[in-house]
Amino acid sequence: MKHLIVGLGNIGDEYRGTRHNIGFTILDAFAEASNIAFSTERYGDVGRGRVKNQQVVLLKPSTYMNLSGNAVRYWKEQEKIDINNILVLVDDIALPFGAIRIKPSGSDAGHNGLKNIAQMLGTQAYPRLRFGVGNDFPRGCQVDYVLGHFSLDQRQQLPTRVDVAVEAIRDCVLAGIQDAMCKFNNK
Repeated sequence: MKHLIVGLGNIGDEYRGTRHNIGFTILDAFAEASNIAFSTERYGDVGRGRVKNQQVVLLKPSTYMNLSGNAVRYWKEQEKIDINNILVLVDDIALPFGAIRIKPSGSDAGHNGLKNIAQMLGTQAYPRLRFGVGNDFPRGCQVDYVLGHFSLDQRQQLPTRVDVAVEAIRDCVLAGIQDAMCKFNNK
């Protein structure tokens, strides 16, 4: 069975390490833990490998966050991956920092990257792992907040929380999304 794991983020050094790029951060950690290297291909950086008996295709779109759907659709079709075997890694301001919420489908909750993926796939019924970045920002400052960097305290906790997200991805691939939801949601 083949899985497409997509980390959402924005390309460019100015976005590295920002809250909005947590999808890239988690996917990089997953790739390192799985000994998978990325190469630049159409619509992004792509890595291919195995997690035990499962094939995985890792994707960091180069289309910027709000146009991620083009890359997801292309690689889904190119690799002939069932929509239920896609997992999108994304930041979520509705969750406290470091919280993980895995769902087999759902709304975009105002996230433009998820909205574009739903438009390009023609459905919102694709799995996602939301990583909480918190919402400690004044009214009207959401964009600056998500494009900003984690606080010092959060940066110190981030490696541990990213490791949990990596384990959650492995569980999604090996045991299925329902199992991962039971083990990792709200942990």
